[in-house]
Amino acid sequence: MLDIKGVFKTFNPGSITEKKALRGIDLHLNEGDFVTIIGGNGAGKSTMLNAIAGVWPIDEGSIFIDGTDVTALPEHKRASLLGRVFQDPMTGTAASMQIEENLALAARRGKKRGLGWEVTNSEREKYHDMLVSLDLGLEDRLQAKVGLLSGGQRQALTLLMATLVKPKLLLLDEHTAALDPKTAAKVLEITDKVVNENHLTALMVTHNMSDAIKHGNRLIMMNEGKIVYDVSGEEKKKLTVEDLMKKFSEVGGHFSDRAILG
Repeated sequence: MLDIKGVFKTFNPGSITEKKALRGIDLHLNEGDFVTIIGGNGAGKSTMLNAIAGVWPIDEGSIFIDGTDVTALPEHKRASLLGRVFQDPMTGTAASMQIEENLALAARRGKKRGLGWEVTNSEREKYHDMLVSLDLGLEDRLQAKVGLLSGGQRQALTLLMATLVKPKLLLLDEHTAALDPKTAAKVLEITDKVVNENHLTALMVTHNMSDAIKHGNRLIMMNEGKIVYDVSGEEKKKLTVEDLMKKFSEVGGHFSDRAILG
């Protein structure tokens, strides 16, 4: 579902602020893989997600999504292949629009739409049932403005919107980092449910070692723009936070207290 081959990216080359963000990244994801990405600040985690999304061109290498070479495609031409949830709960939804209107916009992604569209009764029933599964009480607030929701409610709604039209690849960029621990745990529970029930292929960046171990079927560790550790299956299930700390110290990396303590 995803093939990244020899990808390099340097910001501000030749200047005093030059930053080699990606240094020959190679990564292959099979359909249904749920991969967590761990690493220190500046390791290249979000940069890799931005490269996949086409936020800016890469310097070298290639990126394939479901067999399609998207390396030269601009961001808007990859949008139909991807779902994405960002760290900021304010991103990904229209605050001044109702919950049902946001969902309707997501449902029409990739389709032609004019100025006269409205939410139908059948759509409203569908959205009600979908929101029930989130267990956040949003199913009875379909006409509420999204700007009135809490951060956790907005992230859960954004996750639903990002997967309403099944994407080839779901990108989760520290989507619980701005939430309190209890809310973050709830959003991660919803994430597992949405990914598993829809058999999605997903990449989840996190600073939290425990979350990286607990969620997904595969874990990769990044440091200085490279993938330095890749573990999956039973080996991943046996990992501990201490194992990850030891592995990271072996490559000269440093995790923040937030990553260790969650």
